[in-house]
Amino acid sequence: MSEGARGADRPQSTRLEILVPFALVTLIWGSTWIVIRDQLGTVPPSWSVTYRFIVAGAAMLIYALAKGERPWFDARGWGFAALLGLLQFCLNFNFVYRAEGYITSGVVAVVFALLLVPNALFGRLFLGQQLGRQLLIGSGVAMAGVTLLFVHEARSDPHGPYQAAAGVALTLAGVLAASLANIMQATPTARAYPMAAMLGVAMLIGAAIDGGVAWSLSGAPVFEWRAGYVLGILYLGLIASAVAFTLYFTILRVIGPAKAAYSSVIVPVIAMLLSTLFEGYRWSGFAVSGALLALAGLVIALRARRPNR
Repeated sequence: MSEGARGADRPQSTRLEILVPFALVTLIWGSTWIVIRDQLGTVPPSWSVTYRFIVAGAAMLIYALAKGERPWFDARGWGFAALLGLLQFCLNFNFVYRAEGYITSGVVAVVFALLLVPNALFGRLFLGQQLGRQLLIGSGVAMAGVTLLFVHEARSDPHGPYQAAAGVALTLAGVLAASLANIMQATPTARAYPMAAMLGVAMLIGAAIDGGVAWSLSGAPVFEWRAGYVLGILYLGLIASAVAFTLYFTILRVIGPAKAAYSSVIVPVIAMLLSTLFEGYRWSGFAVSGALLALAGLVIALRARRPNR
């Protein structure tokens, strides 16, 4: 077989144009857990989420206009943007931010790695995407790693069983909302509209819903002018939302929601590495084994060819 034929036969998920943005998204989202933790305290979680997506949505619309994209949609487009805003930029993040009030960010990150499961199942149910043998093997290996990471984090979590159960339940609700939003991005409807403009509008719709939730649950807006809080909002809005979601949804449209969700499997490993550098995190045998299995599962799954529908 010629070199060109071998290159054409390679799975798209192993190509540099996919691997580089995939790595960037994983690194960015792996860093957000430390930043989110600093956001909790003076400002109610729902207001922090609101500010994050006001920044992100404004940045995305400026970027869209610079590209010549106009946020003028038909009724179907506005409905799509509203549903995406509700699922991805309201429910997902409100659940996750509130979960960190019950359990440590490490446990939240590990539980969120289960995004792989509903993404694969919903991809099969709604998009007709088959799950190849190699992808299933990789998923099994990665989930074994996630289980070990969860055992490690759960053992070190200082909260009681009832708080832990509430935190896990909130995180799983966020996972479900995020997964449905992921599936939306792989549909023909999503491809019918310019991505930057659609994301900008969806983020601002999500921010408006977030603001309504925040006002109803926590009262009038609260803001903290501490430098760390302001910089955190800017980082989460510009880098972890505007940049990362653009990269992630672009990847998802190429390799499918099941493979794209592997970023969530590696995110807790990145979060633990960063915690080692900045917070003195200590690795246990469970944590090391879980991280290695998660990475092995990622390699196996990304090398799998995307099955035909």
